[in-house]
Amino acid sequence: MPGRELIDAGIAEGSIDTVVVAFPDMHGRPVGKRVTADFFSSHVAEHGIEACDYLLAVDVDMNPLPGYEFTNWDTGYGDVVCRPDYATARRIPWLEGTALVICDLTDEEGTPVEVSPRQILRRQLERAAERGLRVCSATELEFFLFKDSYEEASAKGWKELTPHTSTIEDYQLLQTAREEYIVRRIRNEMRAAGIPVEFSKGEAGRGQHEVNVTYDEALVTADHHLVFKNGIKEIAAQEGRAATFMAKWTMDDVGSSCHVHISLWDLESGDPLMADGSGSGSASHPSGLSTVGRRFLAGQLHAARELAWMAAPTVNSYRRYVPGSWAPTAAVYGEDNRTCGFRLVGHGAGRRVESRIPGADVNPYLVLAGAIAAGLYGIDHELEPGEPFARNAYEATDVTRIPSTLVEAIDELRRSPVALEAFGPDVHHHLLNTAEQEWAASNRHVTDWELARNFERM
Repeated sequence: MPGRELIDAGIAEGSIDTVVVAFPDMHGRPVGKRVTADFFSSHVAEHGIEACDYLLAVDVDMNPLPGYEFTNWDTGYGDVVCRPDYATARRIPWLEGTALVICDLTDEEGTPVEVSPRQILRRQLERAAERGLRVCSATELEFFLFKDSYEEASAKGWKELTPHTSTIEDYQLLQTAREEYIVRRIRNEMRAAGIPVEFSKGEAGRGQHEVNVTYDEALVTADHHLVFKNGIKEIAAQEGRAATFMAKWTMDDVGSSCHVHISLWDLESGDPLMADGSGSGSASHPSGLSTVGRRFLAGQLHAARELAWMAAPTVNSYRRYVPGSWAPTAAVYGEDNRTCGFRLVGHGAGRRVESRIPGADVNPYLVLAGAIAAGLYGIDHELEPGEPFARNAYEATDVTRIPSTLVEAIDELRRSPVALEAFGPDVHHHLLNTAEQEWAASNRHVTDWELARNFERM
């Protein structure tokens, strides 16, 4: 049962007593309100519900941040209206009596809030549609599972935590069987929530997992990602365990990625456009991509440094870029080459570009908006990607490198003509301030490493 009918029917029969009305914040987290069934039916269903606009201008600890033009203390931190998008309505099986609907944000007159992450992605999809393109995508989320609960991890100061397994469990069925009491719940309850899970597998870390969701249109993918990531944390907590999506929770293990797969389709005919021989103006090329596919890839290569922050938004994100760790360091592409920042995979209708640059800490709306903006820049400017990189990109000396620090990424975003052209000055400013405030926050703390290194020895 689709859309609002799902919620209305559940309320009528008494199986839904709570409706979570949510939207993504700047950090890719769902925020919002839990609404009683009666109030949802009588007020929220038609008109939406108000929320404070400061939710688009806070850090992860919910501290209001300076520097934003959209909202600040001088504007009084007013309200935005959360308007339900009923295409996102679903039951949440791991929360009794609960449904969820994701909202778009507007002002009181119904004008979209342009700096909201969902709207930022919508605008890029509209730009693609103007060029006759439909964008499909998938995000592959990795996470670490711990035997500690969130409360226990906090009490330990996030130190000396116990990963759920003590050995690397990449594709290992014996090891992952011991975590099925949680991962099976994740697979089945996500499917029951309308999120089409394909499979789960152990990953290359101790206690690390990947659960893959079927590709869809980019906005649907981002919405699935939002519910999926939050749901994994909620399910783990119910089992007395903790899960983290940090890009790098320890330097003693691999990081967690969020590989982003993107393909282009003809908006009118629905035909796939990525593979060589598809679309118009195609010509044989070593990449095996069509003309539009090559240009879309070339744009991502061109803007990989400029838009790096959208794939790596925190100080911790850059800990992940370690040579030989499965996380890329080079902004090059290769045919099924996991040492490259971009990997070409699939055949025919399944031909696509996989960006291996993003970590699991990304905001899905922003990382997809950045990838699409970069790709459209390549199409508009008729860029070409060159030939695939066929060697070990970690050891290459003749390649462009991904920014290695947040400071470097901020500088690239600040000067980015791609970002300014694609997002406009207001959104560009909002994104840049979010990045700058993350760096400013990191500089207000002395780390354990600094104390151990300098307290006595300096």
